Amino acid sequence: MAAAQNSVTFLERLVAHRTVSRDSNLGLIEDVRSYLADLGIPARIVPNEDGTKANLVATIGPMVEGGLILSGHTDVVPVDGQPWTTDPFTLTEKDGKLYGRGSSDMKGFIAVALGLAPEFAKLKLERPIHFCFSYDEEVGCFGAPHAIALFGRELPRASVCFVGEPTMMRVIVAHKGICSNIAQARGLEAHSSAPQLGSNAIVHMGRFLSFLDELQRELIEDGQKHAIPGIEFDPPYTTVGIGHIQGGTAVNIVPRDCRLAWELRPLPGVDAEAIYARALAKAAEIDAAMKKESREAHFEVSKYAWIPACKPEHDGLAQKLACEMTGANTVSAVAFGTEAGQFQEAGISTVICGPGDIAVAHKTDEYTTRDQLAQCEEFLKKLARWAQNPR
Repeated sequence: MAAAQNSVTFLERLVAHRTVSRDSNLGLIEDVRSYLADLGIPARIVPNEDGTKANLVATIGPMVEGGLILSGHTDVVPVDGQPWTTDPFTLTEKDGKLYGRGSSDMKGFIAVALGLAPEFAKLKLERPIHFCFSYDEEVGCFGAPHAIALFGRELPRASVCFVGEPTMMRVIVAHKGICSNIAQARGLEAHSSAPQLGSNAIVHMGRFLSFLDELQRELIEDGQKHAIPGIEFDPPYTTVGIGHIQGGTAVNIVPRDCRLAWELRPLPGVDAEAIYARALAKAAEIDAAMKKESREAHFEVSKYAWIPACKPEHDGLAQKLACEMTGANTVSAVAFGTEAGQFQEAGISTVICGPGDIAVAHKTDEYTTRDQLAQCEEFLKKLARWAQNPR
């Protein structure tokens, strides 16, 4: 199966925009806005606070409720230190593969949607097709909520959303949440020969690490309580991740500061706020102990990014349509997080289904294939036919 040249051409165009999350995506957003404007498709630009990045939301068809959203993020991860064999920002086809940063995660899906836009614009749609292209998904899914907020406020409410993350066009109905947090200890420096005169930030952080280790053991056992029939997670429990720790200056100085980046990846149905409340309680306990050593000392935990889990919707319209349009007889769960849970929290039936393979995402020589793009084209064309005659 070969993809239409439109999809490949657009993928080349999108890959050329260096939308690494630390940089702006405005060049890509303006390129897409201009292209859609030429087709007579209006687009809303939803900028971030400092105007360096933006979401784009465009609507094809009537301004009525019950439409479908095609969702994708425009940012990509860095290529620093990766030994690419091609230019990561120039789409390169060789050995039947289309190489480029974001080709799989997830500019391939966006490229297919944009390539089909002229065809969609000619259809007599009963329900609208909304494009929702976001920023900063890779660093915490910070952009999408500002775009989602338009639906039901400035735009009609949508019924379904398809998040085009790379799933090899499998229908994904669930993933864990991501709760990223920071723990910080501020102690008191002293000479290491007289540690009783200081407050050792690393030692106190070690107590918090012990708490997280015990918490993980509990959550492994707790995983059985949250099992979902027919849906398997690997591993099948909420995980506690220890990502980065930094503290101290020299072996002969009682360390004043220590900082820990840690996360939870809760199963759907797990009360992440309750777990976080336990972490706050432990932090308060450690803080009190540190203040006995120094009035200036303190220990605190704060949230960085909280991304809701995607929950299975066994009778959901999105799952029904995705299975019907792809011919899938089974649905699955994935380990990675997406913006899908944010759409669900807004009351929009949502699944994840898109071209490309997550196994090559974020890696050297990321690629997709024409076959994957072609399968996505057929999927989106069938969704457009549903929008013509919803049932």
